[in-house]
Amino acid sequence: MIDFRKIPSPCYVLDEQLLDRNLAVIDRVRRESGAEIIVALKACAMWSIFADLARHSDGATASSAAEARLVYEEFGCPAHTYAPVYTDGNIDEILRCSDHITFNSLAQFERFGQRALIRGISCGLRINPQYSPVETDLYNPCVAGSRLGVTAEQLRELPAGIEGLHFHVLCESRPEHLRKALEAVEEHFGRFLDQIKWLNMGGGHLMTHADYDCDELIGILKAFRARHPHLRLILEPGSAFTWRTGYLVSTVEDIVENGGVHTAMLDVSFACHMPDCLEMPYKPAIVGAHEPAPGEKRWRMGGTSCLAGDCCGDWAFDHELQVGERIVFEDMIHYTMVKTTMFNGVHHPSIVIVRRDGRVEIIREFGYEDFRNRMS
Repeated sequence: MIDFRKIPSPCYVLDEQLLDRNLAVIDRVRRESGAEIIVALKACAMWSIFADLARHSDGATASSAAEARLVYEEFGCPAHTYAPVYTDGNIDEILRCSDHITFNSLAQFERFGQRALIRGISCGLRINPQYSPVETDLYNPCVAGSRLGVTAEQLRELPAGIEGLHFHVLCESRPEHLRKALEAVEEHFGRFLDQIKWLNMGGGHLMTHADYDCDELIGILKAFRARHPHLRLILEPGSAFTWRTGYLVSTVEDIVENGGVHTAMLDVSFACHMPDCLEMPYKPAIVGAHEPAPGEKRWRMGGTSCLAGDCCGDWAFDHELQVGERIVFEDMIHYTMVKTTMFNGVHHPSIVIVRRDGRVEIIREFGYEDFRNRMS
């Protein structure tokens, strides 16, 4: 059990033992399904754990030139790269660091495809199967008028040089959603499946969630492989690798009461350090807190930035909160550090790893220079 009183504040904390638990699940799916599972850096680009991730995956996927370079240099292999738009300014760096590249449109393939093919890079095309279970439009790639992927109506024939198709329609989803997505792919794009070498099923496969049925996932993948035995099947989950592997540690610095609302003012920011809490929105779990019962005192958590809406709530505790007390947010490794900002110049949380033997190792601390160097 981590003693959070001994952890510096604010900081992100990754627990290696929790990471090991996830990696064992991912290894089982890889082994029993025959599918390749690669790491999506967009969810976690914490390169200090890349050595562990590399041993329990089949590579990594990038969404930009910077991510592709990070995969190439720190993960130790060329990237599977997909970005909605490539430019003359970034395409050469992306091709240098990739061995697979997926194009978002036919026009992008026409513009840059030959440069990839000359280098021997396997080219793919993102498709829109016009099915997604995601209810929040901000995260749904198949909303009407989506800019992501080619529809069946647009894809009359497969361009020469395209070796793979890629779809990404899930978000923290379950196996039955993948089954429906594959049915949509076969319905709309089935005529092309015999012409390609690989099918990338994107991310959103939350196989390390406690309620996820990995047996069902494995069965779906094996059945699809039986129908299309020549295809390499690729999954690129982001959250699954680092789901519930760590925390964001903060400290109560003040307590404000206004109109009967009690707010614990923290040394972290929802806007800067937990943006999905405001974007999705969702309320994260806090260690030692619970949902308020009727009549129970409620505590709102207040962020340290000047944004009026930099707050979230409400929680209840079994005691009165005090200045100096640690507030520990759960599940704060995936889609947190990668989405942080330095708005207001607020102090950026450090990064800590709790090693398998219990040692606490500070991996990175941030200071004024980090803020200054992002500015002009």
